[in-house]
Amino acid sequence: MRAAGAIASLILVAVTGLVGPPAQAAAPPGKPPVKRPVAEGYGGAVATVDLDASRAALEILKRGGNAMDAAIAAAATLGVTEPYSAGIAGGGFLLYYDARTRQVTTIDGRETAPRAMTSTALEGIPFDEAVTSGLSVGVPGTVALWDAGLRKHGTLPLREVLRPAIVTAERGFVVDQTFHDQTRQNADRFKDFTSTAALFLPGGEPPRVGSIFRNPDLARTYRELARRGPGWLYGGELGREIVATVKRPPVAPGATRVVRPGLMELSDLRSYRAIERPPTKVTYRGFEVYGMAPPSSGGAAVGEALSILEALPRVGLHEYLEASRLAFADRNAYVGDPAYVRVPLDGLLSDVYAKERACLIGPVAMPHPAAPGSPEGPHAGCPSPARSPAAGGKGERPEGPETTHLVVADRWGNVAAYTLTIEQTGGSGIVVPGRGILLNNELTDFTFGPAPGDPNLPGPGKRPRSSMAPTIVLKNGRPVLAVGSPGGATIITTVLQILVNRIDFGMPLPEAIAAPRASQRNLAATQAEPEFIERYGAELSALGHEFTVFPGPPAGEIGAATGLEFLGGGRVQAVAEPSRRGGGSALVVTPRRAGEPAPPPGVIRPARRAGE
Repeated sequence: MRAAGAIASLILVAVTGLVGPPAQAAAPPGKPPVKRPVAEGYGGAVATVDLDASRAALEILKRGGNAMDAAIAAAATLGVTEPYSAGIAGGGFLLYYDARTRQVTTIDGRETAPRAMTSTALEGIPFDEAVTSGLSVGVPGTVALWDAGLRKHGTLPLREVLRPAIVTAERGFVVDQTFHDQTRQNADRFKDFTSTAALFLPGGEPPRVGSIFRNPDLARTYRELARRGPGWLYGGELGREIVATVKRPPVAPGATRVVRPGLMELSDLRSYRAIERPPTKVTYRGFEVYGMAPPSSGGAAVGEALSILEALPRVGLHEYLEASRLAFADRNAYVGDPAYVRVPLDGLLSDVYAKERACLIGPVAMPHPAAPGSPEGPHAGCPSPARSPAAGGKGERPEGPETTHLVVADRWGNVAAYTLTIEQTGGSGIVVPGRGILLNNELTDFTFGPAPGDPNLPGPGKRPRSSMAPTIVLKNGRPVLAVGSPGGATIITTVLQILVNRIDFGMPLPEAIAAPRASQRNLAATQAEPEFIERYGAELSALGHEFTVFPGPPAGEIGAATGLEFLGGGRVQAVAEPSRRGGGSALVVTPRRAGEPAPPPGVIRPARRAGE
């Protein structure tokens, strides 16, 4: 395996997971379904964290739908099978490559704060108390994103793409260990709401592994949404029910939890709009890397870090960690909702600024926390490394597997990379009575304050800063990679590390995704998976890096990525996690036949070694 940089020679990853069939037979009741993390073939492909969601997308592709149709079908099904990470009361960001125009566009379906929210609305409230409350619930953007995506790029109506999810909600799915564990981890707060306990704690306990979990209320909600359309949520009866639940959460009798009412009004739902935004773009090793623009910090931080790495004479794990540290210093200082704060995006992604930041990276780890730079200049060569007492991860909350990501390609060459969320695993913990949907807690992504000048303070109608980083990589106008991950702020480092693994270190995509991860977010110690510390900790510690095991939850596990690689000749490789979050599901419409020659390596080649 070729690699770049002194430490890159350490990269050796053992991966299991062979090419899988395009579909799996339904598992008998009581037995978990079989998921395969890698599939390769033709006619379209999908990778998600869940087999039912991947099947839903594949069904739409086989019926002639395109990547947008299939992505929304998968997302709706994840609202059934991954309800603690996704759902119509949440939001997200979607990147879409249109094969006809060869253009990448994005849709911002991020939740917004109610108009009654002020910059001090969250001050002084303990984080856990803010999460499990109506006060944390943002105006949901998922259905508006679906509507905008289908109108602009889709070929099927909403009622058609919701059909697989409705069937799954009615018939149920087999409870796996991840669903059971996530329910158990949330049980103390779920039991404090009558509607949540009734749905997710039948008999007062989490559903058993191997049992069948059904959500008939959600099936009815989806069916009504398919019939009435998005207006039913954005100002209609479903919207009224959501507002009523936010303002008067259904607290169980005898519960002692402090549950604050929310600020949302029906007018907030009526005024919500999903926004089509231009993507971020940087060029890296000859590839065009497209990401999500603010209010997500994903495209800005991944793009800045890649630009810094390209300005260096060599790239190894040390350089990866340092570039991430610098990008996070700037992300924290400058990125917020562009409708409310001025984000110097062009400066952050400029080559001149990247070179200025890159010259701060030396042979040993820099002082931490790193100070933000001046992306708009004046640029005066190479400044001295500076430590900022106000920067870094002060008060940073634990990052877990919340959120989910999926990728879809169709037979025409269209590509969707979609990251969606309800924020915390389990969101606010509040189910809308009779609707089967968990409300988000997205507003806890704002800075609680007091923090004068912070670009991410709450405000009326404002979108909280996100770390979601759906990414599409092109070469000469054609797709090469699509990738993304859940995991809070670790999304940025996960996506960045996968790109470095694939492009710089030459790992095949399954290895690039499975490789042990480390996340440097301008913290005193880099958080990492145990295997990363075991393999590389000694060498990197000798360069001044400090490590701690990623706290999770679950401890020691960062992200749950999915990706696609386009191998030429219409062949696509779909890749999901082999083990993180229970492993994911990759499917293709027409799998590569047994005995068919292996594909050529495609257009991605490892970067040259330093000095070559």
